[in-house]
Amino acid sequence: METDCTRSEAPVDNAPMSPMGPTGGPLAALPAGTRLLHIGPHKTGTTAIQGALFAAKDKLPEHGVEFPATSRHPMEAALAACARPAMMGDTVPTEKHWTRLLKQVEATGSRTSVISSEFFADAPDDETVARIVEQLGGDRVHVLVTLRPIARIMPSQWQQYVQNGLRMGYEEWLDHMLRKAPYEKPNPSFWRRHRHDRLVERWIRAVGADRITVVVADDRDRDNLMRTFEALLGLPENLLRPVPDAANRSLTLAETEMLRKLNVEFRGNGLPDELYSKLVRNGAVMHMKNTCSPTAEDVKISTPDWAVEAAGRIGAEMVERIGAMGVRVIGDASLLSAIPKQREPAPGLAATEARIAPEVAAQALYGALAAAAAAPVRHTAEAKARTVHQTSSKELVRVLGHRCLKKLRRR
Repeated sequence: METDCTRSEAPVDNAPMSPMGPTGGPLAALPAGTRLLHIGPHKTGTTAIQGALFAAKDKLPEHGVEFPATSRHPMEAALAACARPAMMGDTVPTEKHWTRLLKQVEATGSRTSVISSEFFADAPDDETVARIVEQLGGDRVHVLVTLRPIARIMPSQWQQYVQNGLRMGYEEWLDHMLRKAPYEKPNPSFWRRHRHDRLVERWIRAVGADRITVVVADDRDRDNLMRTFEALLGLPENLLRPVPDAANRSLTLAETEMLRKLNVEFRGNGLPDELYSKLVRNGAVMHMKNTCSPTAEDVKISTPDWAVEAAGRIGAEMVERIGAMGVRVIGDASLLSAIPKQREPAPGLAATEARIAPEVAAQALYGALAAAAAAPVRHTAEAKARTVHQTSSKELVRVLGHRCLKKLRRR
């Protein structure tokens, strides 16, 4: 049977609802001149909000609001502000990125502005958080945190880590994150981002509880997050609209496993990180996402019951602690401790039978080749004047890979 690279999305049954404040009344706008800082964290609808804000950038000023960044997501600026490294092989962010964003924010004057990056959730300590707040405007800063249940975040975050070079399988990764104290390997950023009660607590120490709003995203009504941002910014309803972004979709189980095994080979042969960034993440993976959407037959990443239950318990702890902090919570906080119903695989298809379609593999391969031909990659001199028999097999693979790239660029 032939497989194409298309999928039709099922319609959403839930009608959009206007956001409500904690007391049940309409959600009031923040004071004019507020600098709304949306810190994510990751996998909580950040990309959708950033895309909608950037698409409406030219319409916002007539409503007294500015989106000061010159791109959808000022990732480099946020990484520089938090002194965090770039993604594997990407250009290292510098203080210039952060300074440029600060100047753009300052240029908004007394108008309301909104800055959004999930990487602000990676701020490593109280000193960094306090500095970010002070540089963005001190008392004018209002922090917005968007949250989703941990059980829904885990599979999405794992496949994102795989896109940045992770070689560990999902169940082993879950075992490390949930069972092996201090729960920091292989990704120490996970709980810094997603122990949400501690995240909120860190930012409370910088701005106070009265200048933090927590929004619980509801997957049953995805538009509600847009409406909440509109209400907080004093914007007309439906000004913010979702922007299609195939590149932001999560990978299927088969796609992720293909990439994870490629990561094993990549690291095992000692290839340079810059090669990974250009050819794998921004070549093969990006092209595959843009050209192929999952079908009903694709196996999704499934979280084992023990991990879902553990995530529910952690979510309940977080809900209780956040509730006692005095911050404004918009949405149903009980969703953060709810145990989501697992999706059943397609009839006759077990999770162990996940196979990547030839068309998807071909698109990934083409993406890597196109990236190799289009973008030169710098390499250090690895091979000395030695015979083939004096060179290890791993180094031979590395050298041959470099030579193939040079030939592609010449062509």
